[in-house]
Amino acid sequence: MPTAPSPALPTPPPEIRANQHIYSDYFDEEFVYQLDKNILQLLDRVWFRSELVGFENYPQRNNPDTPLIFASNHSGMAFPWDAMVALSHLWRKLPSLRDLPRPLSAPMLSQSALMNPFLVRDFWKRCGCVDATTLNFETMMYYQEHNLMLYPEGVPGIGKGFNRKYQLQRLATSIIRLGIQHRTDIIPFYTINGEYLNPYAYSWDWINNLSKKIGIPFIPMGPIILMVLLQPWFFYMAFPAKLTFVLGSRIKPYELTDKAHDELSRAEYEELSNQVRARMQAEMDAAVQQYGQKPYRWAEMWQRIKQNWRYFPFFLPFAWPAVFTEFEKQYTRKGQRDISLDLTSPGSWLRMIWRNPFTISFFIPILGWIPIAIRGYKGHRIGKKM
Repeated sequence: MPTAPSPALPTPPPEIRANQHIYSDYFDEEFVYQLDKNILQLLDRVWFRSELVGFENYPQRNNPDTPLIFASNHSGMAFPWDAMVALSHLWRKLPSLRDLPRPLSAPMLSQSALMNPFLVRDFWKRCGCVDATTLNFETMMYYQEHNLMLYPEGVPGIGKGFNRKYQLQRLATSIIRLGIQHRTDIIPFYTINGEYLNPYAYSWDWINNLSKKIGIPFIPMGPIILMVLLQPWFFYMAFPAKLTFVLGSRIKPYELTDKAHDELSRAEYEELSNQVRARMQAEMDAAVQQYGQKPYRWAEMWQRIKQNWRYFPFFLPFAWPAVFTEFEKQYTRKGQRDISLDLTSPGSWLRMIWRNPFTISFFIPILGWIPIAIRGYKGHRIGKKM
């Protein structure tokens, strides 16, 4: 359970106190540790090669009793590898888990089996994600256990086409309202090169309305779509963009107005949200100019591949379905005991597929989508009922 609010703070309303369970319902610290050790460190080291810029002096709370709100732009038309890589990098860097932001994510991300990487059960929630509902957001503002992280553009931020890359969509006004109410700072950071995880992809509403029925919020239409049909693992594909996370300057929403949070009209909140979005857009444009001109850095990637050749093919996307599935299987079997995936023995990838035959579905052209969609549909229905 989270640490109780400071006596100096107002007593949380009853519905907030009753909702404290969101912190511990699914979050499994050991799952995150083992996932990072066995998979994410390798993918980050070779494929994503992420860098943190400006995080040397990690932001501390302006109010010790209230969490900070970290906020970033979403990468358009891509599976949310950007958030996964950012959090795993911070996980390794920060000395205290109290400083690590707990992410608020779109409910469809956790409720849809297909939106969990390679259908790993409750992946996002076990990694610490909390569904981005108003009640959950307000609950997390009352407790000191963790800072928060959210992508205030929401699903529209992911669904924006490549023609709108690095263009912030409308920001949720709740981030402004709670920042004013709890007098806490917003800490923006900018994900650079994430737009190139799936470049030249676009979306159409009529297709997205159909895909939502099986738990996929959008289907990117572009060069990659044919490969998604022929090789279902391409649905989770990420091109090897070098992800750079650039810390922005603090935003103090309570200094943008003289009114209390409950005195502001919706129109006034929209205006404040637009001010914050304009400021973040200007900072992000500058970060793109400095760090986003060579999104792939092919020579650097080739050097990383040569340095990590003994792990072939696990740093390549076609091997990810097997390694994620094997990780879940071993973790479920061993519980919280230490696990160590064999990523260096000859034939280890094929042995993983042999032990997890469902993985073959990710490699069957067109027809492979039938068992994947069935499992995704069932998982989506179960998630909606929970």
